Parts: sequence; structure tokens; C-alpha cells
Amino acid sequence: MANFYKNLNPNGDIVNTRTLLHEAIPLTGTIVSGTYIEGNNAVNIKNYTHGMFQSVYDYPFLSSSANHIFDITIGVGTNSGIYSNVTSQQSKKKNIYNQMAQVLMGYDATGSVLRFDEDGDILAGGNKIDDGFFLNFSRLLVKDEIKKGSFELEIGVVSAFDYGGGVMNERVKITDTSGSDGYLVNSPVGEYGVLFATASVHENTLAQNHPVPVGLLFYQAGVAFISGSIFMDSADGGILHTGTKTTLLSANAGETGFLFVTGSEISASADAIRHRIYNLQFNNTVELNSTVYFCRVNHNEYNYSANPTYLSASKLRVKTKTTDLPVSYITTVGLYNDNNELMAVSKLSEPLKKTPDNEFTIRVRLDY
Repeated sequence: MANFYKNLNPNGDIVNTRTLLHEAIPLTGTIVSGTYIEGNNAVNIKNYTHGMFQSVYDYPFLSSSANHIFDITIGVGTNSGIYSNVTSQQSKKKNIYNQMAQVLMGYDATGSVLRFDEDGDILAGGNKIDDGFFLNFSRLLVKDEIKKGSFELEIGVVSAFDYGGGVMNERVKITDTSGSDGYLVNSPVGEYGVLFATASVHENTLAQNHPVPVGLLFYQAGVAFISGSIFMDSADGGILHTGTKTTLLSANAGETGFLFVTGSEISASADAIRHRIYNLQFNNTVELNSTVYFCRVNHNEYNYSANPTYLSASKLRVKTKTTDLPVSYITTVGLYNDNNELMAVSKLSEPLKKTPDNEFTIRVRLDY
């Protein structure tokens, strides 16, 4: 009387789909610079005894509810013009640069590690980025990847000396402007785009008015590498208008621009950069793979129920007269394998009244 199982046609009833979901990730400067202060310490900022990088959390890092946001570190390659001046943690800064280049850029035909390239065109030569800082975002935020064209970092580039603590008075905005259609694919870790800087407060902050390439953003890896040139005057090889006050660390007014990394430990350099982050935001991406099953109920199917209470004294409870149409109510759809083993259950939001004079197509979607 009642049909329990119905075969699905793989050519017409089963469809596989792929959907990209995006979530906005806004990281304000207050979180990054240290929102939770105890004494003189920001307890949502974690430094390590190895001194290789610094971690930023959204809550005090000892809290069970704290989430890791990103790591920040400094890399200086041996080809950098400031490498010979590095007096603090030189080998660590060199190793960080080499390790990140090895992972993110790979090797050339001779087996040598490729250097970071300003325009991403590795084989064509061009300007290289031999020193800068890395922002390594947690997988919790990035998910599958950073959405191309959504990255934006606004950072102060001037000294606390010259502006009375107003390190945000001169800022540059760094974006992956061409990321949505101009990304590159010649990295071992997937796709990446070029980061460009524009002035965000005063037009004369930069030596050039048009966007200037200042780094690379690796979308699947969730890593941004930004050149130290954003803190340097154009006279010193940087992107800032000559004369911009670029002394960064208040401990030493003589170290200008990115030279502050030469005599400072990585944790102190990370502090200096972190306190200048005015705004940081991007959209992440989640790839949702789905299988959609179209469960078709024809007019002559599933009009009866196998529930024992459906009958009373061999009569249908839902019929008052013999001429009444049989009625059933669909509340659940079960998906079975070839061995009639229940693999998935779908519940309807409300029962569907089924009679011989109506039909339904119930759409069941499995996400994974």
C-alpha cells in the first residue's frame, strides 16, 4: 500500500554545486595595539622566549575564550641595504626572511630560494623586496582564503617624536587593488596579489601620487608581506615624500624609517608596527560544496502511511467516507544507500499534506 523507498535518478535528481561564502573581518587599531592592559603590558599580545614573532589575540591570551588573530614578525634578507647594520637578532631576521621566501616564493632552476618580487613577476627580474614585515593571519579568520580585492591596511608612517605622539597624522592605505583580476599563480602556496600604497590623510605623504607597489598578499596562505619602504623617505629608497618625519621608535630618535629594525629585537619592532595600525580589514572566503537531491513525490505516491495509528479497525482514520481521498502528511525525508541503510535525515519545517491530487518536489541539500 505505501511505498517506503524510491530510487533517485543520478542524471536528473542529484546535482553537485559549489558556493563561495564571504565574511567581513574588521580588525580595528585598538584590538591590534593592545586592548587589554594590565599594568604596562597588553595581555592580548603574546611574546615568546624564542623571540621570532609576536601573536595578537582578541582577548587576554591566557583566557579560554581568546582567539588567535595573527602573528607579526620582521624579515631582513642578506641582499637588503640595511642587513649589515642589523645588530640585534640578525640571524633570526635573516632566517625568517629566508624561511618565508622558501615557503611562499619557492626555488629557481638552480635550487636557490627566490626573493620576494615587487611586481610579482619573478622570472622577469625587476625590483626585489629584501626587508619588511609579515602579517600571518590565523586560519580561524582566513578560512579557505582571503577574498581577492578586499584587503585594506591603513597604517601610520610618522614618528611619535615629531607629532607629539600623533603617529596616525600621516597614514598610507595599502590594498590589493588588482587582486580580483590581476592575481598571480606562480607561488607554491597558491594565488597571490600585489599590494599597493596610496595616501589616506594628506596627498603629499607619498613621493608619487599614483599607487605604489609595496608588498605581496598570499590569499590561500593568509600571509601579507609589506616592504619596509613604506616607512622610508624617497631619498632613502622609500615611497614617502622627502622630508616626511619617519623616525619610529621613541627609544632612539636617530634611527629613521625602517632602520629601527636594525638595533631592535623583533618583539620591539613588532610593537612599533602594531601601534601604527589604524585599520585592518578583509573578507574571508569559505568554499561550500553541496549535493542537492530533488526528491519528487508524484500524485500516486506516498498517499498512505505505514504508521499503525493510521488504521483503526481496518479503516483509515483520515477518511470519514469511503469516497474521501486518502491523506498523508510528509514530515521527514530519509536518504538511504544501496543497502537500505539510512545515511541522512531531512526534517521539513512543517508537514506537507499529500493527497492523490497533488505532487511535490522536495529539495534536500547536503553541505560539506
